[in-house]
Amino acid sequence: MTPRLALAGLVKQYGSTRALDGAALEVSPGSVHALVGENGAGKSTMVGMVAGGLEPDAGEMRLDGEPYAPRDPRDARTKGVVLVHQELSLFPHLSVWENILVGVESQRYGVLDHPENRRRATEALALLGHVDLDPGTRVDRLSPAMQQVVEICRAVAIRARVILLDEPTSSLQRIDVERLFAVVRKLAAAGVSVVYISHALEEIREIATDITVMRDGRRVLAGTIPEVDDEAIVRAMTGRDLTHRYPQRSPSRRAGPALSEPAGRVEGRVEGRVEGRDPGPAVALSVRNLSVPPKVRDASFDVHAGEIFGIAGLIGSGRSTLVRALFGLRACQADAVRIDDRDVRASTMPADRIRAGVGYVSEDRRHEGLLVERSLVENVTLSDVHQSATRGWIAAAEEHRLAVTHLDAMGTRYANAAALVRTLSGGNQQKVALARLLHQRARILLLDEPTRGIDVASKAQIYELIVERAREGCAVVFVSSYLPELLGMCDRIAVMRRGRLEPARRASEFTEASLLEAAMGASAHAPSEVS
Repeated sequence: MTPRLALAGLVKQYGSTRALDGAALEVSPGSVHALVGENGAGKSTMVGMVAGGLEPDAGEMRLDGEPYAPRDPRDARTKGVVLVHQELSLFPHLSVWENILVGVESQRYGVLDHPENRRRATEALALLGHVDLDPGTRVDRLSPAMQQVVEICRAVAIRARVILLDEPTSSLQRIDVERLFAVVRKLAAAGVSVVYISHALEEIREIATDITVMRDGRRVLAGTIPEVDDEAIVRAMTGRDLTHRYPQRSPSRRAGPALSEPAGRVEGRVEGRVEGRDPGPAVALSVRNLSVPPKVRDASFDVHAGEIFGIAGLIGSGRSTLVRALFGLRACQADAVRIDDRDVRASTMPADRIRAGVGYVSEDRRHEGLLVERSLVENVTLSDVHQSATRGWIAAAEEHRLAVTHLDAMGTRYANAAALVRTLSGGNQQKVALARLLHQRARILLLDEPTRGIDVASKAQIYELIVERAREGCAVVFVSSYLPELLGMCDRIAVMRRGRLEPARRASEFTEASLLEAAMGASAHAPSEVS
C-alpha cells in the first residue's frame, strides 16, 4: 500500500544547530500515527515542513505517492494537509465560522454566502459534539477549551487528507477529549490520515495505531502500538531508562498527621498547630473564605511548609481563578490570607506577593508566563532584577551568570542565553518560566498546569525540582488536569467543583475514578482507598 504521507532524509539546519538530521516518517491511509519525542527532538520542525511553514534543506516529501512541496500553509491546506497547532492560531476578533472557514469560505456571485458558511461551520461543530456553540460568536469570548475545538474544526471543515494534531488535548477536559477521539476515529475510518503529536503515553495508546519516536532530529523507533511498550518508547525518546515516573518521597512527609488534616478545619488550631497532636510542619499559606465572584466561592485551605497540595477540577471549575487571585492577578474578598502567619490581605498586587515569597507559573505560558520576544536571561531575572543590580544599575554579566545557573539547574536546552524565548521548544520555554521561580527564591509556589505540553523526560526533571523545593521547606500548590500526576506528586488533594473547594484529603484516599467523580459531582460518597 502506498503511504499517504512519506518523508525521507529531511534535513534542516539553523546556524550550527541541526534540527532535522535525515528524519523520516511513513503514514498509512486511515491510520492514527503517533509522533513522539523529547522537546527539541525535531517534531515541530518536521510537521512545520509538512504544513508548508518551513522548507527542508534536503530530503523529499510525498503525498499519496506524488512529490509534495507546499509553497506555504495555504497551499498545504489546498492539497488537503492541515496543522492544528498546540499554541492556538485563531483570529480573536473574528467569529467562530470565520475562523473555521478562513481561506475556504463559500461565495455566491463574488460575495460571501453567510448562510452557507454558517451551515458548514455548524456541521463541523456538530462532529465534535458542540451543536450548542453559535457560529457567530466572537472567538475571544470563548474559553481556551472551546477555542481549541474551533481550531480542530478548521481541519474537519475542509475534509483534509492529512491532519497534523499538535498536543490537541492540552486545553480540553475529559469529555471534550472523548469527543475529539470519536471524531479522530471517524476520520480515520473514512480514510483520513492523522499524525498525532502528544507527550501523554496513555492518550497515544488509546487513540493511535502506529508510532514513530524521534531523538536529535532522527527517527529512532517505528512500529505499531501493540508492538512497543511504554518502557521502549521512553528509552527511545531519552536514550536511557526512567525507573520512576514520579520521585520517591519520604512516607513520613506524605502521611504526617499535620498533612492529613482536611482543608477548612480550623477548630483547635493555634499558630498552625493542632492541640494535643504532633504539630508537624508549620502552615506556610492559610486561606479562609476566599471568593472571586462568580468563579470562586468561600475557598478555605492550609498548605504546610514542605507540602505539595494538589487542586483538581474540570476546566472552568475555578481552580485557575483561585491561584490567580492568590497571586494578586484577580480581585478577591477573603476573611484571611496569611503567609508564614502574617496577614497579607491588604497586599493585592503581584509585586507584593513576589516580595512575600510567592512564585506563580501560569497555565498560558506563551501569552502570560513569558515574554517570548525577549531573551532567556531577561525572562529568568525579570521578577527580581535587584539580585544583579549595583547602585540601581543592572550588571549584565552578573545577570547572565545568575540566569544561566538557574536555566542549567532546570536542564534547559538552549544554544545561547541571549536568544529569544520564542526560539525554544514548548517544554524548554516552560523550564524558563520555572527557572524564574528559582531565581526569585520563592517559598510558596503556585503552579498552574506546570507540565502541560512537556515530554516525559522533561516532566521527570520538573517533578524532581518540585519535590526538591518541597524538601527544602517550600509550600507548593499544584493545579493539574492530569489525574495520575496529582496522585503521584501530591500529599493532599482538594477538588474544585463549580467554584467551591472541597475539604482536602490525603492523595492515597483517591483513585483516578474517584477524583473524576468528585470533580464532576457524580458521586456524593467519600473517595475509596487505593488498593
